[in-house]
Amino acid sequence: MNKRALLASAGAALAAVLAVTQPAGAAGAVLTTGSASGPSVAVGDVLAASLTSGTTAKIATTSGGSTGITCNASAFSATVTSNPAAPGTATETLTSHTLSTCTTNILGATGVQSITVNNLPYTTAVTSGGTLTVTAGSTGPIQTTLKINTILGVTTCVYRATSLTATPSNTDNSLSFSNQQFTKATGPGTCPANGYFSAKYGPVQDSTQAGAPVFVN
Repeated sequence: MNKRALLASAGAALAAVLAVTQPAGAAGAVLTTGSASGPSVAVGDVLAASLTSGTTAKIATTSGGSTGITCNASAFSATVTSNPAAPGTATETLTSHTLSTCTTNILGATGVQSITVNNLPYTTAVTSGGTLTVTAGSTGPIQTTLKINTILGVTTCVYRATSLTATPSNTDNSLSFSNQQFTKATGPGTCPANGYFSAKYGPVQDSTQAGAPVFVN
């Protein structure tokens, strides 16, 4: 075998080794860690974030309004179920979403006893265009139950949404919800007819990979 043939054979062998040892979708995926050109987020990895430092989560009674509920703590976690090459759509299962340390300035309310996100898990889809969409899973609609303390006792208000959208940003690895509408499903007349949810979470991190920041491509 001549020198040229030996080099070609060695090159083919190296390519075969790389094809076997490099994880599928290791580069150019919709979701990557560390940087936009970093390694892909693996299926099964858990992504998580709490509120961006110095921000709060709000549920306003009108779009962009100042009356409603403000929460100083909120967090979510989701498991990646698919992460194709970009451009494309990655999917996740939202398994946890909490809101706590909440106050209210709704007329007649004296405090917030609890806010519970029901019917988890939800399904999320993240597109290369920079939009995240949350839709209901198999357990029921997107639903949140609010228990509000009033001068007459505890009032329970249940709200539902068809879907929610958020905007991811690679600048600070954040995810922002703005005025996402929930409509009252059950509750007395003292419960506001609608709730508009706004919050900014970040940095979104891959907790399976030592908290590496997540980028959307």
